[in-house]
Amino acid sequence: MTARISVRGFAVASATAVTTVGAVVGVASGSQQGAAEPVELAAADATLLADVPVDGNTQVQTASLTQQADRQTDAANAEAQKSAQEDARKQAAKDAEAKKEKADREAKEREEAKKAKEAREKAERQAKEREEASKAATRSTERPAASFPQQSSYSVSEVKAMAQQIVGGGQYQCFSNIVTRESGWNYTATNPSSGAYGLVQALPASKMSSAGADWRTNPATQIKWGLNYMNNRYGSPCGAWEFWQANHWY
Repeated sequence: MTARISVRGFAVASATAVTTVGAVVGVASGSQQGAAEPVELAAADATLLADVPVDGNTQVQTASLTQQADRQTDAANAEAQKSAQEDARKQAAKDAEAKKEKADREAKEREEAKKAKEAREKAERQAKEREEASKAATRSTERPAASFPQQSSYSVSEVKAMAQQIVGGGQYQCFSNIVTRESGWNYTATNPSSGAYGLVQALPASKMSSAGADWRTNPATQIKWGLNYMNNRYGSPCGAWEFWQANHWY
């Protein structure tokens, strides 16, 4: 009958396994047949419960322990690799999101800069157009109102013809839009509440005397005064018309 030794908590590492098995075999060889007592070998990382024969099968048991240790090592390495890959995937996703946010932010900044530039250029262009229109309007008003023959009364078509000559084609439509809404081209129109008078509804009406003493009866004088007022206050009749559309007064 062959004596066997019960080994609990056999060490996993292959080197430890070989040493431990050799020690067990040595103890078994020095004992009486049938008198061997079970020997417990404890190790901090022990995982194996096995019966090790005292005969020549020790090498086979050692190989088995080595294989188990290798499998555990491979499993640990695989788990570590899997964890590392997952961490790398998460970091790559985070980096991609940050890159996208940066690209979106830069695109938005470029778009805002473009809009700001376009708005600035538009404002500069409009300012230049108003300045040129104002100069043209000023030149047109250099023609004195007295150059138009005095009449006892004027038709709407005659008053409009005067305005076209005094204001000029570039600003006439804007001037006409305001006069149409203020007085309907009636050069004697009077606002019963405020006292505003004439084609452009000057308030007070006496302001128009700066353009001529005949401001009450001469449409040309009223047109000249109204044009100067629009140029000085809004840059041009079209500037005054823009303000009028927003406020319904000028």
